[in-house]
Amino acid sequence: MGKPRRSQVFYFSFLFFCFLSSLSTSSFALSDAEASYLSQRQLLTLPENGELPDGFEFQVQINLKFDNSRLRRAYIALQAWKKAMYSDPKNITNNWVGPNVCGYSGVFCAQALDDPKINVVAGVDLNHADIAGYLPAELGLMTDLALFHINSNRFCGIIPKSFSELTLMHEFDVSNNRFVGPFPDVTLSWSSVRYIDIRFNNFEGQIPPELFEMKLDALFLNNNRFTSTIPESIGQSTVSVVTFANNKFKGCIPRSIGKMENLDEIIFMNNDLGGCFPPEVGSLKNLTVFDASFNSFVGALPQEFSNLIGVNVLDISHNKLTGVLPENICKLPSLSNFSFSQNYFNGAANACVPTLRKDIVLDDTGNCLGDRPKQKLGNECEAVLSHPIDCSKDKCGGGSSPKPPVKPAPKPQPKPPVHSPPQQ
Repeated sequence: MGKPRRSQVFYFSFLFFCFLSSLSTSSFALSDAEASYLSQRQLLTLPENGELPDGFEFQVQINLKFDNSRLRRAYIALQAWKKAMYSDPKNITNNWVGPNVCGYSGVFCAQALDDPKINVVAGVDLNHADIAGYLPAELGLMTDLALFHINSNRFCGIIPKSFSELTLMHEFDVSNNRFVGPFPDVTLSWSSVRYIDIRFNNFEGQIPPELFEMKLDALFLNNNRFTSTIPESIGQSTVSVVTFANNKFKGCIPRSIGKMENLDEIIFMNNDLGGCFPPEVGSLKNLTVFDASFNSFVGALPQEFSNLIGVNVLDISHNKLTGVLPENICKLPSLSNFSFSQNYFNGAANACVPTLRKDIVLDDTGNCLGDRPKQKLGNECEAVLSHPIDCSKDKCGGGSSPKPPVKPAPKPQPKPPVHSPPQQ
């Protein structure tokens, strides 16, 4: 087998990151009481509507000199943030003192995009600092920020509405913290953003359809508490990588997925998705990783999957799929790892038999393949296979959902005769 492609490296590093995050969050996690305390502190400090009033920075008295007004604004923001930090065990912010904000640890300055003669705070990178605290509204004063990385900390509460002022944002990574609330809509106002990573938090509710209308390169939503369907607007997305894993997304994979021309990797793992796979998945010629494991997909694998000529990791395990696996899917030219275990497949071509393939990794356990080891019991298979799913009639697989019977219209009742009044 040749060297793993970039997508394989990302995919397996994604799984490894999930493992490490589970360790780190258990080692340095805040107690629920501490997280609640920090969230309450944030709510008490947030201004009305969560946005800073106009001219807020002029209300702050500072007896220090700055090279320009934007560095002064950044100083106000960073000092408010330092005050909002409950714990900084590595003393990262120990030197956040004085007017030289460009010298603060984790703070990066660059020439202003609209005025190359002045320096401004263009980035913050506090990744893996293990800082506990919350995000104050004052951070909205740093309107030159293009990069905001605070992954693997212990920040709590919500993303303040004042962040909508950070219109130059290019990379936004708040993953592996304790943020709560609905999807942070402030991100929708950033026309320059290309990378959004909010995984491993406690965001919940619905995903706004507008998110997939943005010009993003990468979107990480995994390991939150999202419960909505996946919007049909996903077909408009420009992302190359998107992860939905480990949430409670429900319903179908939208058929518009076939329009995602840039898509390289998509991970649906461990949600409540179901129905048949849409045949439009087969239109994703650039796809290298497709993981829909641990869901409730049914029916046969669409023949169109044989068009995934670039895929090298294909995982459809732990679903309720049935039928016969065709040879052309198991012989996809770039395929190196294919797991279809824990389904109800009752037939597979020789090219899909692990013992007959030395060039790729195959896993067929837990199916209804009578001549293969480690398969389901006969009665368990019969309970599913005796009720086959017709994907041509399934709304997720391309058919229309069955319509309720139309009740016949009630017959019109004869009108009572109209009597003319007696003539006088």
